[in-house]
Amino acid sequence: MTAPSARAAANLAPNDLESFWMPFTPNRAFKAAPRLIVGADGLDYMTTDGRRIIDGTSGLWCCNAGHNRAPIVAAIRRQAGELDYAPPFQFGHPKAFEAASRIAALAPGDLDHVFFANSGSEAVDTALKIALAYQNVTGKGSRTRLIGRERGYHGVGFGGISVGGIVGNRKLYGTLLTGVDHLPTTYNREAQAFTKGEPEWGAHLALELERIVGLHDASTIAAVIVEPMAGSTGVLPSPKGYLQTLRAICDKYGILLIFDEVITGFGRLGFAFAAERYGVVPDILTFAKAVNSGTVPMGGAIVRKPVFDAFMQGPEGAIELPHGYTYSAHPLASAAAVAALDLYRDEGLFERARALEPVWADAVMGLKSLPGILDIRTIGLAAGIDIEPRPGAAGRRAYEVMVAAYEAGAMVRVTADTIALSPPLIVDEATIGRLVGILAGAIRKVG
Repeated sequence: MTAPSARAAANLAPNDLESFWMPFTPNRAFKAAPRLIVGADGLDYMTTDGRRIIDGTSGLWCCNAGHNRAPIVAAIRRQAGELDYAPPFQFGHPKAFEAASRIAALAPGDLDHVFFANSGSEAVDTALKIALAYQNVTGKGSRTRLIGRERGYHGVGFGGISVGGIVGNRKLYGTLLTGVDHLPTTYNREAQAFTKGEPEWGAHLALELERIVGLHDASTIAAVIVEPMAGSTGVLPSPKGYLQTLRAICDKYGILLIFDEVITGFGRLGFAFAAERYGVVPDILTFAKAVNSGTVPMGGAIVRKPVFDAFMQGPEGAIELPHGYTYSAHPLASAAAVAALDLYRDEGLFERARALEPVWADAVMGLKSLPGILDIRTIGLAAGIDIEPRPGAAGRRAYEVMVAAYEAGAMVRVTADTIALSPPLIVDEATIGRLVGILAGAIRKVG
């Protein structure tokens, strides 16, 4: 037996960093100075050097109930010991139906049927496929066009990046889906800078959908998809009246309206879903991330009763929608979802977020006077802080602020030169003060 090569031997090391191709990460920079998380509890992460750092991002917008919450951990352990996996095709398990019923009960209006996926990206592609299939089964097969929005983020599936509007996520992947158009972004710094909550300016931008209808004709358009708050692009809340106008135009032309609530769902904006905050019921609503506080991968799409019923017209023994995933409604994910929903209800976490919103907004707006701050936007328990980029080095300053904040005791998220904050809903005023203070120190340090 020959001795292993140096590379092969290195790969035997338990913490060799080379083999993992990290997502949305500058791999070489990270592996030169790794930031490794080894534990979590409540509002904090623990690092390899024994430090506790404030989780200012709820992991990745997902750990809304905080970390390692005992009821969720117990539910996952119990489920793993009872039923580790059950196929979702032609079979089912009780927790899947319980989770679906609980989620549907939280959704507004007649959004009452849940199709499970395993991530936000899968949830979006599921919603887009349902929208296209719906038009087919209702005799409107010419409606194949999908409408997204500039600066929108809808995951990384081909459907999601096609309707998404972030150039860095699109430019390497060719033409993507054909027949896609985009509404303009709702953000205008000159008109909206330093806004708490929904901007006063911008509702008229929804009327651009009328222009798109005029260009393509409504008979070719299947659905419009938007985020009530565009999160990944830097926390861009919808202007007042914008979503209501979109709903009216979609109703006028028979176009399905999809809300991507992968980030806004389960309390981020102070309600179970942002649709409730705005009093607008979409035809399809996507969710993921916080459905079980980020513990086990899960996502899905909730559809209105008329959309579901349109598929239930053929022979009873026929598959109504040829779509799904091996891990749809996985037993562990479903058990975790039920436990997380219990926590959200019993601790009033959605209401807590709503009550803390003005405190949060005031604290984050306190960063306004720091050098290089171009804009701050807050809504619910989320905030986006735009920092002036360095000439010829877009994104570098915010990246350095992220690293400096980590070294000082807080996790923040960056997108280009925007810093995003979204702490767990269990955050308190003292921790808000500490988080904002650490971020302020990091911004001053980077200069």
